[in-house]
Amino acid sequence: MGTTAMARRRRLLLLALALALAAHRAAARFVVEKNSLRVTSPAALRGVYECAIGNFGMPQYGGTMHGVVVYPKADAKACRPFDDSGLSFKPKPGGLPVFLLVDRGDCYFTTKGWNAQNAGAAGVLVADDKVEPLITMDSPESSGTEHIENITIPSALVTKRFGDDLRKALQNGEMVNVLLDWRESLPHPDERVEYEFWTNSNDECGAKCDMQMNFVRSFRGIAQALEKRGYTQFTPHYITWYCPEAFILSKQCKSQCINHGRYCAPDPEQDFSIGYDGKDVVVQNLIQICVFRVANETRRPWMWWDYVHDFAVRCPMKEKKYTRECAHGVINSLGLDIEKINKCVGDPDADKENPVLKAEQDAQIGHGSRGDVTILPTLVVNNRQYRGKLEKRSVLKAVCSGFEETTEPDVCLREDIETNECLENNGGCWLDKATNVSACKDTFRGRVCECPIVNGVKFIGDGYSHCEASGLGRCQINNGAAGMRLGTGRLSLPAHLEQKTNSGTLQNQEAKGCKCPSGFKGDGVNSCEDVDECKEKLFCQCKDCACENTWGSYECSCGGSNLLYIREHDTCISKQSNSSLGWGFLWVIFFGLALAGAGAYAVYKYRLRSYMDSEIRAIMAQYMPLESQEMPNQHRSVVPVDHADI
Repeated sequence: MGTTAMARRRRLLLLALALALAAHRAAARFVVEKNSLRVTSPAALRGVYECAIGNFGMPQYGGTMHGVVVYPKADAKACRPFDDSGLSFKPKPGGLPVFLLVDRGDCYFTTKGWNAQNAGAAGVLVADDKVEPLITMDSPESSGTEHIENITIPSALVTKRFGDDLRKALQNGEMVNVLLDWRESLPHPDERVEYEFWTNSNDECGAKCDMQMNFVRSFRGIAQALEKRGYTQFTPHYITWYCPEAFILSKQCKSQCINHGRYCAPDPEQDFSIGYDGKDVVVQNLIQICVFRVANETRRPWMWWDYVHDFAVRCPMKEKKYTRECAHGVINSLGLDIEKINKCVGDPDADKENPVLKAEQDAQIGHGSRGDVTILPTLVVNNRQYRGKLEKRSVLKAVCSGFEETTEPDVCLREDIETNECLENNGGCWLDKATNVSACKDTFRGRVCECPIVNGVKFIGDGYSHCEASGLGRCQINNGAAGMRLGTGRLSLPAHLEQKTNSGTLQNQEAKGCKCPSGFKGDGVNSCEDVDECKEKLFCQCKDCACENTWGSYECSCGGSNLLYIREHDTCISKQSNSSLGWGFLWVIFFGLALAGAGAYAVYKYRLRSYMDSEIRAIMAQYMPLESQEMPNQHRSVVPVDHADI
């Protein structure tokens, strides 16, 4: 009786947690991600229609698929393998890919996609069986669906009305051609992609947990390379929910939540009595968030990928190593600051909010064009939720589609990711066959015909039929086929342009003629050869001069090590002078200057003194007679004079 009561209580709590999660999802704003489907024939259906991207398979983000629609004659709901009825939808050589139209109902969406893929279809279109807005076809949670990871064709849900129109046209014998287009399914506003990965540290949740870890293992190297080079900004996130208030004090709720029921996770084994609890999962999730935060502070956000990968390998639940101590060992091995991480984690037993997990719950709420995150795992690229298989190639295509066209990194242009349309007929763009300069530029979404920039020289034109070099460097490109090879005495660069005007010659401008640059000779059109200035004895004609020809110029040197060549005067001079002769000459100059100064001073003093004496004599003669002079009236009375009044 006691065992039955405990089982009933356990089921009740599981139901309560499920209802709490369901209530959260019901209140959530879930956004259906869409792509477009263009019908090109028949004329009656021609136009563009919306369809919902399935959350399985591999949508061709950034690309398109052109094919024909086929409706199966038997098993229209595709719930059984088509091998049983002998049907195959694999096109014959040269034929268009087949998009299989099937009806909704009776089995999982993923079952329909798997059966369509095995029958050779390139994609599956599921027609809704009720009039309603488009929904997202999700993967089931139940076991026995291991085939989900192997679905590689894209899937889409169409409305009931559109599905009825497609069936009617096919039943009337009309060929229905469609173009599935994912080019605008994800925004691509700039040269950097911001993406989020909503994941979980639990490794015992079946196929979805295995899919998450396989993705981390395979995508880690690409993610780290993109992050280190600044192409992307990655942020991991973790979903939690609260425990219903009525069960906060229960033993079961305490085992699934931390911080008094504020942050909870499902029991890994869906059994409260064995194995690890949801509380353990929440703590490990919190550690992984803090690992990212601390690594991001030191500008190494890519360390998160190493930690998650190593933790999954070293601390699995199956080996009973899913512990905080094991996590600390991984942290230390990666050289991360464990004290900062522990401070970030905080106290899981505290009866208060954890700021890190509170931020995660806030981030889970949708904003703008992005809905709430309710599906685990979820990838968000440029604020738009990714739909499809969580697999390296498919996710990389989605990330690459988030770059502004022509700015994507080289990894997005690999042959296994996209097709280089410039390789076939030059993409229909302009091509100069003489120099192999092309206006075709490969991008992730296809190709653009855009006149190029070559060695800093800009070409102008429409990019399709005409491109022409412009500006000051125009003559550096092709230049009337004046191509010149290195190592053969001919230029590897084209000649300068020359235009005759009334005022003379104008080089390097928009012009019709060509001229070899200085140091070269030729017609400037077919060839420009180096002039051997030494052979023609144009320079270095002085005594002791030695001439060496160089590419487009020459070099002169003097025979002795003490000689220096002066190019302007075509002569050699000595680098050093005779020291004894130099000092003697300086002493002669010094003594000569000293004697000249002394003589000048003597002359100056003599002339100045003579001048002063004559002046004094003249002044004194005005006021008193000198002894040598006769007084005119010697018997005249002499009157005393006060010199102060003079």
